[in-house]
Amino acid sequence: MSQIDPRVDLKKIADGVRLILEGIGEDPARDGLVRTPERVAEFYAELTAGMWEEAREHINPLPGDSHDEMVIVKDISIASVCEHHLAPFVGKCHIAYIPKNGRIIGLSNLARIAEVFSHRLQVQERLTQEIARTLFEELEP
Repeated sequence: MSQIDPRVDLKKIADGVRLILEGIGEDPARDGLVRTPERVAEFYAELTAGMWEEAREHINPLPGDSHDEMVIVKDISIASVCEHHLAPFVGKCHIAYIPKNGRIIGLSNLARIAEVFSHRLQVQERLTQEIARTLFEELEP
């Protein structure tokens, strides 16, 4: 796991998970659950790490030849957290654009942009809009 941002309070998350376990009638001290609150806290810290990262940092147009053919990256794996239920969701993302004036970025950067936006409390529709808006504003495709 990458370094956890200092704004994330792992103890507070773990305490909340203990309350949830108690609320559903479980005993957080039983063998199988003893470390669950800490594991869940680390899991949520990782799944929301994009809150502290700027996706635009991954858009640095490459110098070189002029390209005007569609650029597409398919089947980018994403994992996010639904902001309405705090439930994780996973899926695949496809990103395509047609460059203008030769403004392209590396394919891995497209996947990184999807990862940054997906690693936030999210809804799928906004995730799509954020990726598209960022590419449109930064690359002007």
